[in-house]
Amino acid sequence: MPEISRFFGIVIQMFWSHHAPPHFHALYGSHEALIDIRTLTVIRGSLPPRVLGLTLEWAALHRLELMANWQRGETQKPLVQIAPLV
Repeated sequence: MPEISRFFGIVIQMFWSHHAPPHFHALYGSHEALIDIRTLTVIRGSLPPRVLGLTLEWAALHRLELMANWQRGETQKPLVQIAPLV
């Protein structure tokens, strides 16, 4: 799965060919959540509360870049790295 960002032990990945709605995967240890890019809601899975908060903060800052990556994937272009939360 293409990794597009990593920060504070959180790995952000995107499978553009999966399924709608546009989403990304956030992994932290043994936890994984799929997060809708448009609404920033958890579609499936879970993360510890603090990790989820950091992930959603990052996603809110980079929502346009996330959507652009989703669209790039749909046209089979390589995904672009997105800056981590600092």
